[in-house]
Amino acid sequence: MPATDFQGSSSPLTNIGRSIFSLRRDQVHSMEGSSHDGIVLDSDLDSFQKQVTQRFQDLSSASSDDILSLSWIRKLLDAFICCQEEFKIILNGHKAEICRPPIDRMVSDYLERSVKALDVCNVIRDGIEQLRQWQKLLEIVLSALDNSSYKKTLGEGQFRRAKKALIDLAIAMLDENDANSPAIAQRNRSFGRNNGTRDRRSLGHFRSLSWSVSRSWSAARQLQAIGSNLAAPRANEIVLTNGLAVPVFTMNMVLLFVTWALIAAIPCQDRGLHVHFSLPRQFSWAAPMLSLHDRILEESRRRERRNACGLLKEIHQIDKFAHIMNELTDTAQFPLTNEREEEVRQRVQELSQICETLKIGLDPLERQIREVFHRIVRSRTEGLDCLGGGNTHE
Repeated sequence: MPATDFQGSSSPLTNIGRSIFSLRRDQVHSMEGSSHDGIVLDSDLDSFQKQVTQRFQDLSSASSDDILSLSWIRKLLDAFICCQEEFKIILNGHKAEICRPPIDRMVSDYLERSVKALDVCNVIRDGIEQLRQWQKLLEIVLSALDNSSYKKTLGEGQFRRAKKALIDLAIAMLDENDANSPAIAQRNRSFGRNNGTRDRRSLGHFRSLSWSVSRSWSAARQLQAIGSNLAAPRANEIVLTNGLAVPVFTMNMVLLFVTWALIAAIPCQDRGLHVHFSLPRQFSWAAPMLSLHDRILEESRRRERRNACGLLKEIHQIDKFAHIMNELTDTAQFPLTNEREEEVRQRVQELSQICETLKIGLDPLERQIREVFHRIVRSRTEGLDCLGGGNTHE
């Protein structure tokens, strides 16, 4: 969806002028005795907007080679954690205002949206585990064809072993494109403590257990639920909430974008990228967020990525390598010529780099997903406390 589709509604925000908080400031300055509290609140609100803007400008400055890579996804999660912590400071620092209508309803709506993101964390964790299985198959190929430790010519037996692993890899990646794949839909893991019911079957040793994700669960529908009825605050809502409607909307958009990008990048059940963003450009963070959205959609439309099970850079590298190596193994004649053996050696070196990237990147990414999960749970509990809902904890 091009950026022109994100012009937003005819919100009175267009008349706010140089600062989205000017209406709030005018209100504060006209009320004797409330000036100090108003200045503190305005400072907190401005600081939050600047933090979100800075984070997304940094993310959008990534080159085409870096965007959607494991390292970039980790930076995206860092940005979410940072923004959420800043948002929590605002809620905790202005509890009296948060408990008043209509901002109490807005905060409550955000907390409910954030719960929907927990499912996304779980299926992304599943996707990371699947990437580990692909990594193991790639390491078999690497082990079979890497003759750097011995000075022998590669033989037919080594190629057969590599070919078998490549076939298993192709089948595994093909299964990921099946939205109803039971390998994805019926896993049970969670970000909680081990309850002693680990699944140790063909997919290997899982270190955590999860909620059951049914066959009918859909990442696309979950994204639509997170973004449902999400609209920028009107000018009168900003005034009525002392400006607090703005950071609530901002955090909603950060949550939506981050979950959308995760689902775009990592294999998961029933991926879908068609989510409506209603995002007026008056927000300082809107331009970098929209730029990232357009770049990710553009990547999804590339011919070689249209049927991909995920837009993660490393998945594309795996897919590209697998196609090349399948062709090499299918056409290999023994004994190998020096030219063909040199080509295999170069491909093995490329594979070694891919395996190393996965090895050093997947564990930290999983830890970040786990951290996001726990922070969302804690923030919801603390948010309910702010709203006077301490007795409704999960």
